[in-house]
Amino acid sequence: MNKRILTVKAAIIIAGFYMLSENNRETRDQAFNGESSGVQAAVALNMMAFSFGGGGWPEDHPMVKQIDQMLQMQLSIDWTPIDTYSQKLNVLAASNELPDLYSIEEQDFNKWKGTGAFLDIKPYLTQYPNLTAYLAPESLSFMNPRGKVYGLPYYLTDTRDALIIRRDWLDKLGLPLPITLDDFLRTATAFALKDPDGNGKADTSGFSFSILNNKFNHLEFIMGAFGLGNEWIERDHRLIPMQVQTEELKAFLTFINKAYESGALDKQFPTNKLKDPLTMLEKGKLGISAVVPNEYYTLTLPQVKRSYPNAELVQLLPPKGPSGLQSTYTNTSTMKIVINANIDQTKQQKALQLLDYLLSDEGYDQNKNGIQGIHYTAETDGSYKKLPAFDTDRPQLLTTWFFRRLDPDVQIRKWDDPNTAKQIRKFYDTNAKYRWPNPAAGLASPTQAQKGPHLQAKWMDTILKIAVGELPMSEVDEAAAAWRRGGGEQIIQEINSEYQKTLE
Repeated sequence: MNKRILTVKAAIIIAGFYMLSENNRETRDQAFNGESSGVQAAVALNMMAFSFGGGGWPEDHPMVKQIDQMLQMQLSIDWTPIDTYSQKLNVLAASNELPDLYSIEEQDFNKWKGTGAFLDIKPYLTQYPNLTAYLAPESLSFMNPRGKVYGLPYYLTDTRDALIIRRDWLDKLGLPLPITLDDFLRTATAFALKDPDGNGKADTSGFSFSILNNKFNHLEFIMGAFGLGNEWIERDHRLIPMQVQTEELKAFLTFINKAYESGALDKQFPTNKLKDPLTMLEKGKLGISAVVPNEYYTLTLPQVKRSYPNAELVQLLPPKGPSGLQSTYTNTSTMKIVINANIDQTKQQKALQLLDYLLSDEGYDQNKNGIQGIHYTAETDGSYKKLPAFDTDRPQLLTTWFFRRLDPDVQIRKWDDPNTAKQIRKFYDTNAKYRWPNPAAGLASPTQAQKGPHLQAKWMDTILKIAVGELPMSEVDEAAAAWRRGGGEQIIQEINSEYQKTLE
């Protein structure tokens, strides 16, 4: 019965994409736009975007007012928390009430891109030149059917996060910067056992990480060094999932277990929340951690310096694995921005105008830095000064959470110290040398969507028990076999079928 209900709901969602209620829409739009009385008015456009900590803007936000005035529209933004975003979007789809313009996650985009839900933007690219000037051709084709542009990319600096190490701890213990994984383990163990902060207590750890959605988070530099794929790896034009790389997993888990037993690895890592390792670094209890470069200079380093003024932190290159492999955190963005295909052309063109404006020199500057006189001032010496309203209004949310150029400097403001900006770019340039791509990013697998999360949870439960010594290393083989039996084999087939299409 439940399965039938779900099937009916899915059918309603898909059918909803083909049901046009244009008469109602046009009547409503004409009334709003003043067509019946001959008065030209702003076009109403509703948009739905992800929101994170702090939520989105109120309706009367100065940035919305500015956009309305610039583009002759009345923009309404539904800022929806990322945790409930997909659920809400599916409810709106079932009732044929999708927004005019919205963000969409990978699974929903792949599910709906063949249903007529999204406007094909490709025919309009020449009319809106900023979309091609500031978005790379490969980003426009990524995940879209050949010859179509249904979704525009949400840009992420894919190799953003970097490793940081306490240089002052190295100096106190007479240790060099670690080069290899063996060096790394020796250094991390010394940080845990040799009192690097000099307080006479055994209260420091070498490194730590967290588990996010049943996946290792900020352990990429060790995983890739042992030859593991970033979820998937390509071998002879075929993709192999990390869950079945049993030999590489055994080498990796042997290393993690050694680190755990020696004290080099924080004993609390299985229960860590996302930011816990960074908090340990900021409190002076962790010697090596991953950081976000922008936040490192504005938040992390000042926090460390307040408690430990003599602390010295430097970037640590990814340590070399047994065969010389090095890798860094690499996250391919699979989020998309789409326009509703079933709204009238006036709204579609207004949505395209908004997207083009957000990438223009004027629009991009304003949505990064805010409005001059409200969020910052231009000083007589040519410099800029941030005003308190920037922190309270958060005018940068559209570039942070919705749509932006392919620009690694997206979070560098006019008033930021040029030397800090230079150091942040150096982080990114260094990280890019050790990119660890996922060759299956964006590929669709119905079985993965249905069974993948449960399979991953079961697999990770076994892997963690092996890592802390509760299960023998031989259980890696059984974990891989169980993953295959539970639906993993079908996932492999579906992903490879999609992958072969990209090679044609």
